[in-house]
Amino acid sequence: MKHISPDKQKLVRRLKIVEGQVRGLQEMLAKDAYCIDIITQTSAVKQALSSIEDVLMENHLSTCVVHQMKKGDEKKAIKEILKVYQLKRK
Repeated sequence: MKHISPDKQKLVRRLKIVEGQVRGLQEMLAKDAYCIDIITQTSAVKQALSSIEDVLMENHLSTCVVHQMKKGDEKKAIKEILKVYQLKRK
């Protein structure tokens, strides 16, 4: 069995929580829950996904991009930094 890093385990756990939240949203819609309650929950899901995305981007920049720069592949590193920046602005 492959070893899973603590960060990866935390991210998988967070994604499972988000999965449960989305199922809860489906149930809320099916039961005609109050609109503001549904919007509150969708906002919580978006925040949770954004938090997961932040951890992944930080990890990528501090490991993969640094490795690319150290091995002399600055162009690829710069391209990926710009890609991360553009994705985060959306």
